[in-house]
Amino acid sequence: MPTVEELYRNYGILADATEQVGQHKDAYQVILDGVKGGTKEKRLAAQFIPKFFKHFPELADSAINAQLDLCEDEDVSIRRQAIKELPQFATGENLPRVADILTQLLQTDDSAEFNLVNNALLSIFKMDAKGTLGGLFSQILQGEDIVRERAIKFLSTKLKTLPDEVLTKEVEELILTESKKVLEDVTGEEFVLFMKILSGLKSLQTVSGRQQLVELVAEQADLEQTFNPSDPDCVDRLLQCTRQAVPLFSKNVHSTRFVTYFCEQVLPNLSSLTTPVEGLDIQLEVLKLLAEMSSFCGDMEKLETNLRKLFDKLLEYMPLPPEEAENGENAGNEEPKLQFSYVECLLYSFHQLGRKLPDFLTAKLNAEKLKDFKIRLQYFARGLQVYIRQLRLALQGKTGEALKTDENKIKVVALKITNNINVLIKDLFHIPPSYKSTVTLSWKPVQKVELGQKRASEDTTSGSPPKKSSAGPKRDARQIYNPPSGKYSSNLSNFNYERSLQGK
Repeated sequence: MPTVEELYRNYGILADATEQVGQHKDAYQVILDGVKGGTKEKRLAAQFIPKFFKHFPELADSAINAQLDLCEDEDVSIRRQAIKELPQFATGENLPRVADILTQLLQTDDSAEFNLVNNALLSIFKMDAKGTLGGLFSQILQGEDIVRERAIKFLSTKLKTLPDEVLTKEVEELILTESKKVLEDVTGEEFVLFMKILSGLKSLQTVSGRQQLVELVAEQADLEQTFNPSDPDCVDRLLQCTRQAVPLFSKNVHSTRFVTYFCEQVLPNLSSLTTPVEGLDIQLEVLKLLAEMSSFCGDMEKLETNLRKLFDKLLEYMPLPPEEAENGENAGNEEPKLQFSYVECLLYSFHQLGRKLPDFLTAKLNAEKLKDFKIRLQYFARGLQVYIRQLRLALQGKTGEALKTDENKIKVVALKITNNINVLIKDLFHIPPSYKSTVTLSWKPVQKVELGQKRASEDTTSGSPPKKSSAGPKRDARQIYNPPSGKYSSNLSNFNYERSLQGK
């Protein structure tokens, strides 16, 4: 094993040789042997080996292996030095191997070391993006779980930092091709990360690009298979996939295939859905997704059939008035529960699809249905008006911090929901039923207004629907879809308006 002095001496020989450095193979071999020495010798070897690496192609394997040994040394300072110098080995055909090595080193638990690996990967990415991707995807497909996880996260966070000249169209095509291979077997979290990666690519932010992504999501969602409501994995997969698809839909990228699947397969099984997450109102979650997608349907072969399924499900949540006894009081013990959250979603979805078939309710075959529906609408609207007045009264004069309490946040959301339902019901009371009004779904962002101002709460429902970006979802704007409030879903969805007025 060479000493520190011998390492310096052979370093001097190579440094002084200038253009003839390649003729001093023995001197370079001494430096390679430095990895077998003590701490000082290893530190010197970690610096000297990469400096002269390119001059000895016949010793390339030995040199890379020697540096790799130093990257795995017990001494953290030696590891850090060796990792920092690794990009110098990324030349020609060696680059994919170096990328592969660096990707494996992402599993380190040392934060400084981890940052060095990230920086090294980014530097070789700028040298040869395709070669670096080869190493990364090799480990994603075949590496250990921890390496796979961190390699995916590296791509999802670092790609957006690379300049346009690095992420060329060819590079983006390679990312898409390799991602499709990975997506054949991914977890829900991995799928979300890959959708973040792919939706951030410039080439997929066109209409045709977003359409590709929608088709990819549809394939992941397994829309060709019969839906199994009792299988939490099946339910979770559909939810995860649909959440990723929703931001991609626009007037040019249609949601028809998903909406059809929800109407045909999911709505009939709504009450028997098995939730994949404890505490999640799975029925409300499904209905919200359907409502968001319903605005972007294209031509639908089974429009009338789907509209009928949607209509029948809506009727389940819009009760008939209770029968009166001879003394004029209710014959039943309780008023029907008015589930405002569910009705907002279903009524909005019906309203959106109804625009495409405005004669649905007025057709002769549906005359009795329309009569029954209007009775239900009238009864629901009556309870709705009572609740809206109560909410306005409760929020009157409250501004700023007062509106930030949990209780008042729930009331604000409730007011949005009830105002939305009110607008939609008014439309359907027209003769013939109208589908012209627009509302902003209660969980979607709206222009801020002061609720303390007179009738300000009504303004939140009268604007146009939220616009979708024509360039697809922004990388940083992608969020997991959540209900506006867990409390709201459980408490106010089952609000009994008469009991509330009585303070019970």
